[in-house]
Amino acid sequence: MTRFLMAGIDASRESLVAGEWAAEEAGRRGLELRLVLAVPDPADGIAEPAFALSWQRSGEEVLGRAEAALAARRPGVAMSSVQVTGSAPAALLSAARTAELLVVGARGDGGFDGLVVGSTALAAASRAPCPVVVVPRPPAAARHEAEVAVGVDARRAAEPPVEFAFDAARLHTDRLRAVHAWALTGAPPWTALAVPEEDRAAWEDEEVQRLSDVLREPRERYPDVSVLPDVVLLHPAHALVHASQRAGLLVVGRRTSPRAAEQRLGPVAHAVLHHSHCPVAVVPHG
Repeated sequence: MTRFLMAGIDASRESLVAGEWAAEEAGRRGLELRLVLAVPDPADGIAEPAFALSWQRSGEEVLGRAEAALAARRPGVAMSSVQVTGSAPAALLSAARTAELLVVGARGDGGFDGLVVGSTALAAASRAPCPVVVVPRPPAAARHEAEVAVGVDARRAAEPPVEFAFDAARLHTDRLRAVHAWALTGAPPWTALAVPEEDRAAWEDEEVQRLSDVLREPRERYPDVSVLPDVVLLHPAHALVHASQRAGLLVVGRRTSPRAAEQRLGPVAHAVLHHSHCPVAVVPHG
């Protein structure tokens, strides 16, 4: 079976930016790039058959232009394109079942101008069975040469996001920033200012050790990746958005266990998607 990276495409500039990011990433990973565009299904009754057929023809043109533009920029990357019928979220989720990675633009050609992240991107990040990269609107934010950053909860670390981040760092720049944001349990953030310096330093040392323990095994598997542990007393969402200012890719996790809220992003991942300065990889884990 062909291993492939999938990118959601529509007529928007945002999706072409995401496609450009996906093409470069496919080249790095040695994967085929599969461009997927969703069009209405005439059988669902939402649109008249004539209109649905017209949309399908337009979709073929959009895919053709996108594939030609991306192939010109990345001639060494194998590419294919396909139209799928149905709503964009449902069609992408179905098509992504065998993908190694799904890449989408933060916004597509629908929705409101004020939206930072559209419904299709949120649905993909919340429900896709594979890791999803959401590429933000400004093209300058897609910086492949910058470091990779990953959010790590050192108290209950999940292996898949950390492994994904190390592998991404290996493919990009061999630099990984591991961000562990912590807070005083049960206390509002401002109370940290009243904590004696020696107590705060001792607690911080404990958090640094926790993060070091989490990173020990992946560091052994990826000896060429330079790791910068970044332990901060700050809300995780704030810490990760700050880290995204100097990153080319930010990695966060999404719980898929029965105890997690079904088909919903956690508050940290949700906030990061809306405020990150760079592409965000959402990696599902149990």
